[in-house]
Amino acid sequence: MTNEELWQTALNELELAVSKANFMTWFQNTSVADHQDGSVVLNVPNAFAKEWLEHKYHKFILKALRNLAPDVRNVEYAISSELTPLLQKRKRERSILPQEGQLEFKELLVDRETNLNSRYTFDSFIVGPFNELAHAASIAVSKNLGQAYNPLFLYGGVGLGKTHLLQAVGNEIKKSSPRFKVLYTTSERFTSDLVNFMQSNEAPVFKEKYRSYDLLIIDDIQFIAGKIKTQEELFHIFNYLYEAGKQIIFSSDKPPHAINDLEERLKSRFEGGMVADIGQPEYESRLAILKSKSQGKDNYLNQEILEYIASNVQKNVRELEGALNAVVAKSKLSGRALSIPEVKEILDKNTQPKKIVTANHIIKCVAEFYDVNERTLFEKTRKKEIVKPRQVAMYLLREDYSGSYPYIGQRFGGRDHTTAIHAFDKISKELKKNAQLVEEMKRIRELYEYNSSV
Repeated sequence: MTNEELWQTALNELELAVSKANFMTWFQNTSVADHQDGSVVLNVPNAFAKEWLEHKYHKFILKALRNLAPDVRNVEYAISSELTPLLQKRKRERSILPQEGQLEFKELLVDRETNLNSRYTFDSFIVGPFNELAHAASIAVSKNLGQAYNPLFLYGGVGLGKTHLLQAVGNEIKKSSPRFKVLYTTSERFTSDLVNFMQSNEAPVFKEKYRSYDLLIIDDIQFIAGKIKTQEELFHIFNYLYEAGKQIIFSSDKPPHAINDLEERLKSRFEGGMVADIGQPEYESRLAILKSKSQGKDNYLNQEILEYIASNVQKNVRELEGALNAVVAKSKLSGRALSIPEVKEILDKNTQPKKIVTANHIIKCVAEFYDVNERTLFEKTRKKEIVKPRQVAMYLLREDYSGSYPYIGQRFGGRDHTTAIHAFDKISKELKKNAQLVEEMKRIRELYEYNSSV
């Protein structure tokens, strides 16, 4: 196993075991620089990541690596500037990192049978106006499995707590009904599982496995779009579990009717129970989340700092937690409470910056959302499946890019400016009466932030 393969496999385990915010903040852009004589050197991007991984995640990183390479006895951490001198001293005696302050394994370990992380509970979930319906529905399901809201379908943008609620239901069921079989998985793992069983000519074993659960939870179900065989198998598994009174829970970044390339029969099944939205947290909820996440973390955090973070990080819970982690790491390194200008500097560096929206990016995001070839938006076609995305793209070029009508017309295959005016007016009117279009616009604009191909 190469160093790259070793670390990628370890990261797969780590990603399941820690919150998404912590994984994105501390484990991205890391790699194994060296592995010899029972010691591993991890290359980390900055001093914050080095300090946090050493003092909070070292034990778990070591355990994950040992599961794959039993000879590993120690892990060292180095930012790029330190890497060469460190590797030149590989023969020196390895220092043992202090264990004080390390996160407990019970907070990190994922149950291999269920894929549930015990840290996700209803008690640790902050409820606010933005998520109270989804929370109430999840509580109801955990108390009346297979009877209240079956299936339960939660949807919302990235980092808003969908995974937390899904796993909280699973953990509650395992606590109240230990004999029940529970599985949390993602749509990607479900598809991968199906492919592996089919390649081994064991498709019946796949069906038997997924039909055996009392509670089946599938995260990010939108990624089965366009996967015909996966959708077919899920349809039959869904019907079997539903008719047997078993509970099914899904999550997605959009409601069922807005998932392109999803069979109508599956959309109908998904919408047959409870569909609950999780929106963006308002200020009071963001502050409550920060207070909860900061408990026991750092006595240097004060109300002013938390209020500043809550006021300036508004997108989602994951970014809130990532910003808090960065501030905590810096204050620990400094040994004091940070000033507001220092906190601002950290947020500017560590929170995801607002991307400069370009015309190309808007068009790309619209095409991606509606699952059409970008090239077709510029063609002289009146097909319904192309006209709407084209008009939406024209509207957004005017609204979010401030493009002139002549520019927009030229951008779309040399059309006259009146075509752009018509598109803008039509979409503007539709937005006043069409809730689905409002939702679609919201999701497209979220792609501005999360599409990495700008």
